[in-house]
Parts: sequence; structure tokens; C-alpha cells
Amino acid sequence: AQFFLQYYVYLLGSPVLPLLSKKGDITIGGAFSVYTQTPKSSPSLTETPEPLICSRISFREFQFAQTMMFAIEEINNSSSLLPNVSVGYKIFDSCGSTLPSTRAAMGLINGQEKTFEKTCTGQSTVHAIVGASKSSSTIVLSQIAGIFQIPVISHFSTCACLSNRKEHPSFFRTIPSDYYQSRALAQLVKYFGWTWVGAVRSDNDYGNNGMATFIEAATKEGICVEYSEAISGSSLYEQVERVVRVIKTGTAKVLVAFLDSDGMDILLEEALRQNLTGLQWVGSESWITAHHLATMKYSGILYGSIGFAIKKAKIAGLQDFLLQVHPSQDPQNHILKEFWEETFGCSFQSSLQETKQCSGSERLRDIKNPFTDVSELRISNNVYKAVYAVAHAMHSMLKCGENSGAVNASCTLKSILQPKEDVNFSLKSGEKVYFDERGDPAATYQLVNWQRNPAGDIVFVVVGSYDASLQSGKEFTMNGLNRPVSVCSESCPSGFRQAMIKGKPICCFSCITCAAGEISNSTTDTAKCSPCPLGYWSNEDHNKCVPKVLEFLSYEETMGTLLTAFSLFGAGLTLVLLFLPLAILLDFVLCSLTFIGRPTVWSCMLRHVAFGIAFALCISCILTKTITVVIAFKARTPGNRVPQCLASHQRMGVVGGTFLQVLVCVAWLAQAPPFPHKNTIYALERIILECNLGSSIGFWVVLGYIGLLAVLCLILAFLARKLPDNFNEAKFITFSMLIFSAVWVTFIPAYVSSPGKFTVAVEIFAILASSFGLLFCIFAPKCYILLLKPERNTKNHIMGRDLSISLLFILSRCILTLLCNVFFFWSPRCRCVCSGDEHSDRQLLSLFSMGFRETRNCSQKLSIWQAVLSTCTY
Repeated sequence: AQFFLQYYVYLLGSPVLPLLSKKGDITIGGAFSVYTQTPKSSPSLTETPEPLICSRISFREFQFAQTMMFAIEEINNSSSLLPNVSVGYKIFDSCGSTLPSTRAAMGLINGQEKTFEKTCTGQSTVHAIVGASKSSSTIVLSQIAGIFQIPVISHFSTCACLSNRKEHPSFFRTIPSDYYQSRALAQLVKYFGWTWVGAVRSDNDYGNNGMATFIEAATKEGICVEYSEAISGSSLYEQVERVVRVIKTGTAKVLVAFLDSDGMDILLEEALRQNLTGLQWVGSESWITAHHLATMKYSGILYGSIGFAIKKAKIAGLQDFLLQVHPSQDPQNHILKEFWEETFGCSFQSSLQETKQCSGSERLRDIKNPFTDVSELRISNNVYKAVYAVAHAMHSMLKCGENSGAVNASCTLKSILQPKEDVNFSLKSGEKVYFDERGDPAATYQLVNWQRNPAGDIVFVVVGSYDASLQSGKEFTMNGLNRPVSVCSESCPSGFRQAMIKGKPICCFSCITCAAGEISNSTTDTAKCSPCPLGYWSNEDHNKCVPKVLEFLSYEETMGTLLTAFSLFGAGLTLVLLFLPLAILLDFVLCSLTFIGRPTVWSCMLRHVAFGIAFALCISCILTKTITVVIAFKARTPGNRVPQCLASHQRMGVVGGTFLQVLVCVAWLAQAPPFPHKNTIYALERIILECNLGSSIGFWVVLGYIGLLAVLCLILAFLARKLPDNFNEAKFITFSMLIFSAVWVTFIPAYVSSPGKFTVAVEIFAILASSFGLLFCIFAPKCYILLLKPERNTKNHIMGRDLSISLLFILSRCILTLLCNVFFFWSPRCRCVCSGDEHSDRQLLSLFSMGFRETRNCSQKLSIWQAVLSTCTY
């Protein structure tokens, strides 16, 4: 039966030949996915499945095979490692699939000789195997080779299942296990705050085991996985299309891709067709440094990808060895010809007219592809280390035989297995190589981010690292970057804070400016801004707290300067005449200056008291004058007697009207005087220095009393509006009181609603507007006659009842209209002094500006008395 089985197998299959081989005293086998598997078409239930086709050469895998040959050549040329022992190799193609890997394993173990012996006691054709590139292929290879205790050292198989010593007792590797990589990816996702991610994996041992470990670790970190889809190199088109559709319709913006290179190629082709963009890719070591993916074709999809990769290294002399590869090295070897044809796009067969003829003079130095690129030797360095690990183990085995005097079984078997767990050597580059009790190396990774260089090409930039040998919580570090270049949302600059976007994971946020009074700087990337301490406020960039601005109406600023200039102009205008009523008006104008400047205890009390008393004094004078005019015209016949003590009555009226205001101000100052106050409520960004009223009631009583005097004056002036124009001053007073009332009625809402220093400006403007209104409405007509119509300033004109001064009133009205824009530079002052009674001689003096002649008889006709009164101010 055994003979029949062997014969049956021989009849069904043809012997498997190595792609590259060399004889030696010690033979090291190699299994690489030199050819890639062609995707199968949809199977039919009525037809036999198509056989597996491996056709296209993988430049990356072919570089691995050449690196193995280069390391063996170095060992053969070494005088210290395996001296006088030649090392050969046999390299087979595993095609990245389990079935070709099985054939490669049988070819490595059996050889090509026929045998009909009943027992398998012959020596294996290889002493150790380097490979394979995929975990599924390596599992098959390890299970078959393990039966014969042939060590298998993988350079690229990361499945954590291979660390099981019961199932794989003779397996070793020079690449860390996915047990560490999956946990490193979970920590990476947590570091960026991504709690809602999608996942796609290869549907094989590598992807399924790696993703299971990642999901377990991610769940512990509080990360949720929206979906987990599987894909393989032999997946049907419909399956790949469905997976891409799931990814595209998902809400997760972060995709963890635990895929091998074949699965990644298939996924990207379909993603390109469906225009899958806008994702943050997190990759495993199998594709994160694959140069054939870092092209413009896929840059729109993969730009900004981040993931863990094996440390890159440099192997001296490897580039020259690779560039020497040529079909002439072994003319009978078809793999070298296929490689040459694939590289240069030519053919050695002259019958193919559409393809140019290969001359053999082409140079690899002029070609840039994954085979010739030695800028980042990561996996190739693992192949290099694996070959040297076998050589050091064989060296130890030979020494064991020499010391014992014979190469016994314990030396040949134990030395080739056990020392590999204890092996510890250094390469020429200084890198140390050793294995732990599970046959795994030290788990160290580099965190790689896909970025663009100035030329626009994709480059792999190292931005962090992971070392599983470090203390828990310190394994993962970031270097140079706080965030990758391409993330769901860019890091917020200083002065901004993160704002969550509804329906998106925590890594997706928008940046909004910190609120007023809050700051954030470049060292704190948080969702909350820090409030400034009391007395401080944020600057314009919201990245620093600065002392709050003190705001008050000062003399230096434009508004304060203008108001001061108008006040001084009004004071200068009144100084032209130096008599009592205008002196009162002078005080009235100058009191506005107390409102300008930094508030103090005394200035706060003075400004409001001076304001109230000056207004009361001025309006009392006008009110008294109005009463005098009305009383004077009450005498309808010459026999009526006019009061002889009008001057004393006027003084008493002025003093009495002002005294009441003084009492109110004294009571106000005694109970709750105004005081300086720092207002931080109205404007949070600045401190308003203002005068607190102390008692609002006191302020409004002062203002109300002034309003009462003005209303009384307006009413009396209105009652006297029908007196003869030549003798009537009531119309002027009426105009002045109308302006006065309009200003202060408008002042109330403006005062209440004005912010900060503008409150003071409104109050000053009201004082100035009402002052200039009184000044021009009452005295402008007199100035008109004195300066422009002196012929009317005579006794004859005053006695002429038919004369009219309507033109004067028209001019007065025009002046009132332009009150706020035009000011006179002339301010006449006039005063008529008249005392005594009607039956005695008194002297009526007129100042030089009035032009009246001296009159010694005060008992003239009533019309002359009235005319005098109409041109005098008391």
C-alpha cells in the first residue's frame, strides 16, 4: 500500500523544481511569493474550477530571494562563520497561497529523486527553511517541516498563532508577532481619540487572527468598531464591491486595514473605481511601506495613512549585488528571463511583433522599481537576519560535534533547534538578533506616516515608535508630530478650541474661536478654553491673558479733545461781556470740563453738584427776566403803577430758585454722594471708570428741578409772545427754552442707553448744546442790531411803533437752525441799570455798547419804560 501510494502520487504530480538553486555542504531552503496569484473568475456549478495560476513576477518578493542569495554569498566568503563549509540554497515559489506552499514544502523536503523504499530514513535536502511571506503559507510550511524537525524561519509571517510551540515547535521568525502589532494599533487609535472606526482584514490566518486581537484590545481601550469586513486575494468581484460599498456608506472616518499586499491591491482597485476618499487609513506592517502603493494613482485614497512598520536598515553591498542580476548568470533559468522581460517590457522571443526585442544590454541601474529600491530595507533585512540566524545555528551545531568528538544525534537536532532560542549575535550593522522562548524577536516598530515631499511624491516619514519591552504605558511614543499630517480634523491652533461634530467620531471636530475672556495656547489641544483671571482679558488672538483696558473720557483722545475745545470756545465767547448774567452762563459752560478726565472722589462730587447748581442759577435768571417782562406789560394805562423794586425782586427770585437746588445737592452729598466706580459688568473686556451716582434719586431730583424751571420759563415766555415786536424779548426766550427742553428730553434716553465713556460724552454734549442754545437765542438778536443795524439802536426807533423787527426774528430762527454747526466769534454784553420810582429823578445809564443817552427822568411814558426793559438784561 505504501508503494502504491508513493507511486500514485508520483503519477498524479510532477516533481517541483526550485526557481533558484546552488549546491553546498549545507543547504538552506527558501519559500517566497515570487509569482502573484491571478484572481479567479466566478465559479460555475456545472464546470470544473479553473486551476490556480501564478503568473506575474513580484519585484518585491524577488528582491527577498536575491537578498537570501546575497547573505549566503557573504557567509561563504566569511572566514569566521562556517569556515571551510559551503552553504547552498534552494528557493521555491509559494505564490502566496496554501496549495503552492504545500508543493514548495514537499519539494524542499523530498528533492527530485525517485524512491520506492518502504521507510523514510533519508536525509532531507535542506537543513532549514527561510519563508514564507504570508502567514497562511508559513503555517502549512511549518506544519509539514515540523514533522521532520526542520526549522522554519519566517521573515514576514506575523500571525500570533505561529507562536504556539505545541503546534509549531520548530518555527522562528525575525519579524514581531501580531500579538504586539494589534495592541500597538489599538493604542495608536486611542492616542488620537478615535472611538468610532471601521475595519477590513484579509480573509486568512494573518488577517483574521490579527483583527481579532485588535478588536479585543480596542474594546478594552473604549474603542467601538462599526464594521469588520474580510477580503482575500482570491475574492470574487462581487464580494470586493460589497466590502467597498460598506466602507463608503459607513459613518466611521477611520479605517483600520489589516490586509496583506494582495488583498490591499484588490481593495484599492475597487476603491478607486467607486471613488472612495476622505478616510483616515491605519495600516498594518504588510502594506504600510509598500512602494508600489505609494503612487499618484492611489495618493488620493491613501495620502496621510499611518501605521506601524519594521525598522528600516541598510545592508552594505546589497544594491550592487541586485544590479548585477542578469539572465546571462544562468541562461537556462527561466525566472531570470521573465524578470528581465517584466522589468524592461521586452521579450527574448523574436516571434512577438508587438513587444520589442530584449538585447540583454539593458541596465538595471536605469530602472527604479521595488526590486532596485534599497532606500528602505525593512523586510529584506529580516530575510538577511534569518539566513544569518541559520548560519549561526549551524556553526554552533558543528562546534558541538567537534567538542564531543562525534556528530551525535543530540548535537545535530538540539543544536539546530534549541540554540536558536538562545542565539544572540550581531550583524555587521551592529543590530542584535535573538529569539525568545516562543521563537519571536523583540517587538519594536516604527510609526510611519505618508506625507508629500516638496516634489509632490509620497514619502514614508517616521513619526513615532513602539517598543513592547518597555514599561507598560510607555511602549508607544510620538516623535516630532503631535498629530499626523492627514487626520479627520487638523489640530486646532492657539486661540481655538475643539467642537464636536454631531454624528461623527471624537477625532472629527471643528475649530472655533475661544469665547471672549478665554484663551488656549499651542501646548493645550482641548475642547475647553481656559478663562482669564479677574482683572485680565484675552488678547485678539485668544492665546494670552492681558490686563483689562481702563476706559474713561480723557483729554488726550479725540472725543475728549473736541468737547474740551467746544467748552473753552463757549467760555471765551461769554468772556467778551463781563457782567453778572453772562458770568453765570460762563460757569454753566465751564462745568462741563469737570466731566472729562479720570474720575476721582472730588471730581465725581464736583461734576454733578456744579452741573445742578449752575443750571439752576442760569435758568432762574432767565425765568426772573421773563417774569419781569410779563409784569412790565401788565400796566395797560399810564396810570398803572409798575413795581418800584423790580431789581430786588429779581435778585430774590434768582437766589431763591438756586437755593432750592443747593439744598437738594447738599442732601444728596450727605446721604449718598457720587464716588468713583470700576464697572466690570457692562463690558467684560474692559474696566469702565465712571462716577457712580450714589443715589439715583438725588440725580433725577436735581435734573427734574432744572426741568421744572425750564418748563415754567417756557410757559411764561409763551404767554408774552403777542407783545409788540419792538419791545418783546419773550420770543427769544421761547426759542431758547424750546431748544433747552428738546436737548434734555433727548438726553434722558441717550444717557440711559449710552455705554461707558459715551455716557459722560452725552451729558457733556447736553450741557454744551443747551448752553449754546441759550447764548445764541437770547443774545444773537441783540448782537445783530449792535453790529449790523446800529441805526435801530436809538430812542427814535424804539418809539416808532410802526417799525418792525421781523427781519431780526427771521435771522434768529436761521441762527437757531444752525446752532450746532455755526458759532459766533462776537459776544456783546449789555446791561441797563434802572432803579428808583416813577415820581423821583433817577439816572438811567446805558453802557457804551448800547448807545443809549443818559435819561434823568424815569417817569417817562410807559412805552419808553417798556422799550428800555426790552433791551436790558438783569
